[in-house]
Amino acid sequence: MKEKIESIVSQLKNELEKDLNLVDLEALRVSYLGKNGKLTELMPLIKTLPNDEKPQFGKWINEAKAEMESLIAHKKNVLLTQQMNEKLANESIDVSLPGMNFKKGSLHPLTLVTNDLEDYFVGQGYKVAEGPELELDYYNFEMMNLGVNHPAREMHDSFYVTSNTLLRTHTSPIQARYMEKSKGDPIAIIAPGKTYRRDPDDRTHSHQFMQCEGLVIDKNISFANLKDTLLSLAKHLFGPERTIRLRPSYFPFTEPSVEVDVSYVDSDGNIGWIEVLGAGMVHPNVLQMGGYDPKIYSGFAFGIGIERIAILKYKIDDIRQFYTNDLRFLNQFKGVL
Repeated sequence: MKEKIESIVSQLKNELEKDLNLVDLEALRVSYLGKNGKLTELMPLIKTLPNDEKPQFGKWINEAKAEMESLIAHKKNVLLTQQMNEKLANESIDVSLPGMNFKKGSLHPLTLVTNDLEDYFVGQGYKVAEGPELELDYYNFEMMNLGVNHPAREMHDSFYVTSNTLLRTHTSPIQARYMEKSKGDPIAIIAPGKTYRRDPDDRTHSHQFMQCEGLVIDKNISFANLKDTLLSLAKHLFGPERTIRLRPSYFPFTEPSVEVDVSYVDSDGNIGWIEVLGAGMVHPNVLQMGGYDPKIYSGFAFGIGIERIAILKYKIDDIRQFYTNDLRFLNQFKGVL
């Protein structure tokens, strides 16, 4: 079996030696790594192997896939470099031409949503907290009740820089650091910022995205306070006619936890629901690690995706549009405040 996998890799190497263009290269990638590609077709064979041979087969497949992706990526860079060199060789600059008039730009839609959230919550008495994007595992996971071997870590497939540092997977570590600094005093903060996870980039996912998390800790904070905060936020973001629905969920750092749906009316006049954020009462372990006595203090937390708000608010159909710097897309937000 290993020889068959190595043979497929060798075939790809021979194909890449040929005179190819970018279209040919993409077709080649699909033929080897696509849904019906040569390597992909071998994957179902794992079901036919004895249990003790399956891990080794999986390792061979993954190693071959990684090598093939690397070979294709290298070839693509070579072709792009050649393409750029040819373009530069055929272009010239007329220094006598008048300079360009740069037009005034507009705020990015994610900036618009972030500014709106900050203005709203500052008006409610919250503070805006910030923290590093390159974070320690301790603040990103452990202080959020996600121990070293906690299974929920798998949902945060992360970009590690060292064994103890990573690009933060949520803005919760900002809350952890703020709790430490507060030394047991009541707090009410929001923590907007960039986060990173190893998600495949497609219409609804991105390896980089933005969150705005909120945290309130004080004496006698109840679930009713959380619900009122979430309802008021939904009405502010999406309109006074909106209402919310809470569904039980699980997050390691809150207990109880809920998923929050916001109502909408479809074209036929029917009421529907769309999930927009997660929330819950701060877990006693998180309170204790942050320097609060859970017998005296309680709190709630919530987290919402800024891209998700912008998608719903501005009717955007592809998350990748936020990051492609396409002026045709960005110019639509001129004058939006």
